[in-house]
Amino acid sequence: MLNIKLTFITVVVAILSSNYSWAQGCSDAGFCTINSFKPNSNDSIKMTNNQIKIGVFLGKADNAITAYGNYLEYNRVLNKKIGMDIKLTTLAQIGNGIHTFGLADVLLNTNYKINEKLKLIAGVKIPLAAANKSENNLPLPMDYQASLGTFDVIFGIGYEIKKLQLVAAIQQPLIQNNNQFIANNYPANSTLRSFQSTNKFIRSGDVLLRISYPVSVNKKLKFTPSILPIYHLTFDKFTDEFNVERKISGSQGLTLNGNLYFDYEINDKNILQFNFGMPLIVRAVRPDGLTRSLIGNLEYRVKF
Repeated sequence: MLNIKLTFITVVVAILSSNYSWAQGCSDAGFCTINSFKPNSNDSIKMTNNQIKIGVFLGKADNAITAYGNYLEYNRVLNKKIGMDIKLTTLAQIGNGIHTFGLADVLLNTNYKINEKLKLIAGVKIPLAAANKSENNLPLPMDYQASLGTFDVIFGIGYEIKKLQLVAAIQQPLIQNNNQFIANNYPANSTLRSFQSTNKFIRSGDVLLRISYPVSVNKKLKFTPSILPIYHLTFDKFTDEFNVERKISGSQGLTLNGNLYFDYEINDKNILQFNFGMPLIVRAVRPDGLTRSLIGNLEYRVKF
């Protein structure tokens, strides 16, 4: 087991330390950042029934856009078997002379612990925006929307093999958004002419597998490398200016992300976490605007 541990940590760190600044594709529709799907989620709320998290994040997106935002999350243990999480997010984007900001989504989920090693997760993502922001009376692409605007269901399973943590999940949109962006409607000299049209956007679902291995540096500090493949199940679609529905070629496929988490325990009730992630393998086209070539997140959590 020690050899597996050392190999896994070495591979993750070596990959993240390499120069992958050209890669664009770290894409998360919401489910890989909720508490139940993150590494060490069982540890984060031990010895208490309640936890509140406040976080801020900053990322480099496609098309010369910078994305940033914050979130507020509440975790509650109802009994020995059942827990629940609720998370509220915001998102802002700035680039190409455009600056947008807004409430994004509410994520609600419950988790059921079958035993100390195995748990089941079910939840929903509720949009707080319809993905229909506009600029100068013209609809903006998904890259400038605070939310995907879709109502999604989420199902997952978590399992631990000694310290190795595994999570598998699916997130499937049930209701699509109201985006109306058509690139050809913009003037010929506009930067937005090069963006993917997403009028009447139909977004596919995603499946993920997260593999994590926590390492205690000392009593206060924990370091957790993580590998996160996300597979976009089918091609996304849009309707062009002639009212013809078209598949978006290259939008189906795999994104492989690497993450590093650093947890510092101030005391029994207060913890700081820093994590960053970047894509290692990407889909050719990411019309949903979720692309991040590098993202960093700082989180404070308090137990009570």
